[in-house]
Amino acid sequence: MSVPLEQCDSVSSSENQAESPPQIIEEKHQEVVVSHVPIVSSFNDRIRPLLDAVDKLRHLQVMKEGIQLPTIVVVGDQSSGKSSVLESLAGISLPRGQGICTRVPLIMRLQHHTAPEPELSLEFSGKTVPTSEAEIADAITLATDEIAGSGKGISNTPLTLVVKKKGVPDLTMVDLPGITRVPVHGQPENIYEQIADIIMEYIRPEESIILNVLSATVDFTTCESIRMSQKVDKNGERTLAVVTKADRAPEGLLEKVTADDVNIGLGYVCVRNRIGDESYKEARKVEADLFETHSLLSKIDKSMVGIPVLAQKLVHIQATIIARCLPEIVRKINEKLNASIKDLKRMPKTLSTVGEALATFMGIVGSAKESLNKIIVRGEYDEYLDDQNMHCAARLVEMLNQYSGELRRFSADDLTGNFMMREIQVLEEAKGIELPNFLPRTAFLAILQKKVEEVSHIPVDFVEKVWTYIDGVIMSVLMHGSENYYQLQLCTRRAGYNLMEKMKERSRNWVTEIVQMEKLTDYTSDPAYLNDWNKLMAQQQEFMDALENEDTEFQIEGLGEVAIAGLMAYEKPVLLQAFRLENEDDCLLENCFEEVG
Repeated sequence: MSVPLEQCDSVSSSENQAESPPQIIEEKHQEVVVSHVPIVSSFNDRIRPLLDAVDKLRHLQVMKEGIQLPTIVVVGDQSSGKSSVLESLAGISLPRGQGICTRVPLIMRLQHHTAPEPELSLEFSGKTVPTSEAEIADAITLATDEIAGSGKGISNTPLTLVVKKKGVPDLTMVDLPGITRVPVHGQPENIYEQIADIIMEYIRPEESIILNVLSATVDFTTCESIRMSQKVDKNGERTLAVVTKADRAPEGLLEKVTADDVNIGLGYVCVRNRIGDESYKEARKVEADLFETHSLLSKIDKSMVGIPVLAQKLVHIQATIIARCLPEIVRKINEKLNASIKDLKRMPKTLSTVGEALATFMGIVGSAKESLNKIIVRGEYDEYLDDQNMHCAARLVEMLNQYSGELRRFSADDLTGNFMMREIQVLEEAKGIELPNFLPRTAFLAILQKKVEEVSHIPVDFVEKVWTYIDGVIMSVLMHGSENYYQLQLCTRRAGYNLMEKMKERSRNWVTEIVQMEKLTDYTSDPAYLNDWNKLMAQQQEFMDALENEDTEFQIEGLGEVAIAGLMAYEKPVLLQAFRLENEDDCLLENCFEEVG
């Protein structure tokens, strides 16, 4: 990228010179038309450095990096005379024939130089192929076949034609395949869509100038190329129209180019196509005489006719668009360059010894350890501000709250219809084995163990969930620290996975052991348990009174509203024992939850 940047810097002082006064263009045009000298633009010497800079950038394929370059894009319907116009500008013969002659984007770099012999070459597939004027058409055909195949299909891979010849204007243009709707034998059925996609890709950028080639023999409003250009340039602000075959349809041509029914903002230029074996010099003379003497064509303003005028306009437009866009191009290139330099600095250093590799590895481990200590232990997440999944403290609190809520949802009986029913059934089964005024221990254990068993999977699932989350966090930190060392990442991932599995298994066994211990524990001296039990037992008399009053529901603090209509059929001693058993089980289970959590 340094070559074009230096070139851009060297030509930045030429930008103001690129916009010469319009009268200079007119004076030069008049001189060319009168004397019939080769098409040499007065801007050539001034815009050449600018054009060289853009061409070098194009060769470096900066457009693939999203940096658009000023480009004159030549479009037109098939058989509109597009090739004839380009031949007249370049002074060389291009491939001719039936169907699509241009099957790949042809980048034409025209450059005036003083050597008597022209220098022509083709650039494609990373190679440069010198050629000559006599062989250029065949050379283009062979290169096209190599790029797009020997059939009649098209390709979006460009072919560059460099023409260094005395008298040609300094221009760079991209000639695109002619638009056709009906595929011929050997062409794909979607040939129109393929061509349209290529054309739209080139004319869509605001930096592109559209050179729309129209035949004087057709109605401009029906041309497919006009329809496409209007999609991206509705007001025609960057569209210039070339009207070919003016000698074949002179009637009404003046009205067509002055009425401007299709919004051509940069104006029209009418030209005559070279015929047969005419030399380019002879063709220009005949063209000048035609627009000077023809009864209808002579009425068209001289600033709108002839290949020399077209060359002057293209050079002027090209100079203007390059001068306007070049500072922005340089800015974008510098941005891309700075970003690339930053990426380069992040690349790992070459490790040539075991000591260097070990030092690098220890550095990665130390950095990962510090990061994990911050986000897991200290709850700091300044390294991952935008990644909420790495805010461990907040995520672990969320998981704990969900775990607590899930335990309590499982612990609640169906208060609408089953309140104390389980306790009553267990007491009925324990008749005859209890001591007077004492709750049977077997009944108490049976209910407690049943409730613990119902929720025993929740702590284990919680352990799995927590370790899965921790595993993801640790892996993210380790992978981030070793992102420049792929082989190390593989080893780190494997080692981290094995370690996490061992820790997860240890935690799972520990929680499972606690749950099993809770099934065997039927006593506690926890102050919270005693406090909750006293609160519930304080409501026992009110509960019994509600049953005597035949109330259907009763509000118990700590449990909520319970249905009691179905309890009236049982004896008072059984109800008192069941109420106490219900409260003891609930309080003890709540204490178990806290220990397991």
